[in-house]
Amino acid sequence: PRLLVPLHGEAEPAPGGPVSLDQARHAARLTGLQTPTSVRLALGSLDRVVRVVKVLGMVNCAPGMNQTSKVVDGCSELFLDVFGPEIGRHARSAVGVFELPLDFPVEIEVIMEIRD
Repeated sequence: PRLLVPLHGEAEPAPGGPVSLDQARHAARLTGLQTPTSVRLALGSLDRVVRVVKVLGMVNCAPGMNQTSKVVDGCSELFLDVFGPEIGRHARSAVGVFELPLDFPVEIEVIMEIRD
């Protein structure tokens, strides 16, 4: 049997206000790092990950910011780097939101398929 495991993480807010596109993209990558770290801590290794199924990226945006997909690319590219294209390629949604808790620049939700 295989399990679908939902995971999520947030990046630390940037001190002093708005962040650039590059900073937000880096925040998405750092947020994505929480996922394999959590899986490794829970399972002992990443060997049971069958595939990354879906990523939902929520980006804290000012009005008119329409590059949310470029921000979430930071997380998607991380999964390709960590797992390779066979396991790391995934479906994805990237949405802009008016506000995230504690002014986080990005929040990521991930669904992974795990071998039992």
